[in-house]
Amino acid sequence: MQTDWTIQGRSGRCAATGRDFTEGEYFYTLLFRERDGFLRLDLSEEAWKERQGNGDPNEPYSFWRTKFEPPLPAPPEPLAKETAEDLLRRYMTERDESHANARYILALMLERKRLLKQIEAKEDMHGRTLVYEHVKTGEVFIVPDPGLRMEQIEAVQNEVAGLLREARGIDNC
Repeated sequence: MQTDWTIQGRSGRCAATGRDFTEGEYFYTLLFRERDGFLRLDLSEEAWKERQGNGDPNEPYSFWRTKFEPPLPAPPEPLAKETAEDLLRRYMTERDESHANARYILALMLERKRLLKQIEAKEDMHGRTLVYEHVKTGEVFIVPDPGLRMEQIEAVQNEVAGLLREARGIDNC
């Protein structure tokens, strides 16, 4: 089973030219599979066109075009409550294989709440992988599909709801 999940934030500048992106500017995000996980590169449209024109043989695992929005300042935390997003972030960094099903269900919950946007679903020798982008921050979440069967989904949903209740009484996003 695949274990190389990551969260990678949107860059504020072009990886090729070093130029800062401006608000509303379109740019390309490229993901490359590496031995230890994934590498994210954000390229301006000009750098993307130059890369295409040069016929770069290094094909990305996934890529997409999006509009640059500068990150919003973090609001002050009124209470230290853990949300579905917080729980997903924690499980993504822990790399504990026992959380694979919960990570998958949490990502689906956040996609349904329109906090994550699925960019791509890839099938390769490592299995099926879902690539998500956080709609507000531009972070990339790479979530391996654990291959849940229909009869397992309700139990995992109940497990996730219990985890959220434990995390300070929250039982939804």
